[in-house]
Amino acid sequence: MSKEYDDLMEMIKKFVKDRDWDQFHYPKDLAISLNLEAAELLECFQWKNNEEVEKMVKDKKEKEHIEEEIADVAIYLMQLAHSLDIDLKESIEDKMIKNAKKYPIK
Repeated sequence: MSKEYDDLMEMIKKFVKDRDWDQFHYPKDLAISLNLEAAELLECFQWKNNEEVEKMVKDKKEKEHIEEEIADVAIYLMQLAHSLDIDLKESIEDKMIKNAKKYPIK
């Protein structure tokens, strides 16, 4: 992984450790939390058409809320990958190779 990713992961691990939350962060629990946070992100866009979304992301407060929900999703995803000893970068690269074969340019 990159230094930036490693630094973020260390920040997340310290935050969790300082609060003694490791006891709650088993893979199943992280997967559930990831799904819940993804639903909260989805809720930002519920019932909005493309024009309303474009307007929404131009609003500083609305965009900040979306950014926070995206960050929550990313944090839980990183924690889940870490807890399962999965190299997220390698997994994404491997999946993109499979996707390119499955969906060739035509």
